[in-house]
Amino acid sequence: MNATTELIQQHLIDPEICIRCNTCEATCPVGAITHDSRNYVVLADKCNLCMACVPPCPTGSIDNWRTMPKAAAYSVEEQLGWDELPTALSEAELAAMGGDVSAQDAAPTPSAASVASATATAGEGTAFNSGAFGATAPPWSAAHPYTNLHGPKAPVMATVVGNVQVNEAGTANETHHIVLDFGNMPFPVLEGQSIGIIPPGVDAQGKPHHARQYSIASPRNGERPGYNNLSLTVKRVVEDHQGQAVQGVASNYLCDLKTGDAVQVIGPFGASFLMPNHPKSNIVMICTGTGSAPMRAMTEWRRRLRQSGKFEGGKLMLFFGARTQQELPYFGPLQKLPKDFIDIHFAFSRTAGQPKRYVQDLMRERSADLAHLLKDPNTCFYVCGLKSMEEGVVMTLRDIANEAGLGWDNVAPALKREGRLHLETY
Repeated sequence: MNATTELIQQHLIDPEICIRCNTCEATCPVGAITHDSRNYVVLADKCNLCMACVPPCPTGSIDNWRTMPKAAAYSVEEQLGWDELPTALSEAELAAMGGDVSAQDAAPTPSAASVASATATAGEGTAFNSGAFGATAPPWSAAHPYTNLHGPKAPVMATVVGNVQVNEAGTANETHHIVLDFGNMPFPVLEGQSIGIIPPGVDAQGKPHHARQYSIASPRNGERPGYNNLSLTVKRVVEDHQGQAVQGVASNYLCDLKTGDAVQVIGPFGASFLMPNHPKSNIVMICTGTGSAPMRAMTEWRRRLRQSGKFEGGKLMLFFGARTQQELPYFGPLQKLPKDFIDIHFAFSRTAGQPKRYVQDLMRERSADLAHLLKDPNTCFYVCGLKSMEEGVVMTLRDIANEAGLGWDNVAPALKREGRLHLETY
């Protein structure tokens, strides 16, 4: 079959249900996924059907395929302009475009085997790919999550019942704790899940804003126990990654909400970044900034269980980083947690007159304890925050394992296979 008539299974992302969380682009080992201000798309000439991007996607938007003549594959420019996926071509349409329909079965297709093996090969050919070590399955004792109950075409309305700043007023990186109540509408969530917020209005192209993803900061029984509500940790975005002034659409909308305001919500999302529930399970939490949201949820659920006397929990460790103490969300409440309940370490990288310290520096100082926890099959590790932290954290775990004689090449596959090392960075 020549190149002009060869059929391929082109990998596409559904723009209607994609929540632009960047998981697919961050996961892809061959750089086949890119995005603009609206859409995430797949480059047909780069995608090798390895399927590494499929399991981590929280919405399933990544799991779409179209049989296309290779020479007529949808271009990046076409995909970036989509508001919805095109319909699949019929055999007659494929034949008219020069596609050899009789050989259609020979076209490469994704398989269950490729899904299972993708994570094992995602790091091949690179010096160190931290993302290749993250698990896509939850711990065995995690509760069953509900996902995608409310989609972009039918969002649920939630009411703001609280909005407070949770770092020191007047400091950079203004961060808010926002509580949303769902009334009688079912919206069950677990610690480690996320939701999508749809800001009102339209973008520069006159199209409705797409949803932005936020991790849930409250435990499964609500920010207020026994109520159908949840909380978010939101940083007001006032500049882009290059330091240029910009007003983040969703973050500024959320930070300015008043009690009683109505918010459009979709989700919940996420089926893997979930906490273990079996007795004696240990949780190591490593985060920066608003990456503290799922860690707060897990910590608060364990605290409530401890108060009730219904759970015999293992060790909790938290490594929490920010530029300064004043910018750190929840600093005061964290200081009040009992020392025998959680082992907390703060890293500040911009304290005047002090050397820069990052979460991986604190981890190295506690290497003996972390080595013990790496060896314990009841320990789960959770990493959440800026993408720039991920590599340093995973490399530190690798070094600790090797220095303790555990062997990262032995430890890492077990952590991934057993759903015990989870990476959620952005």
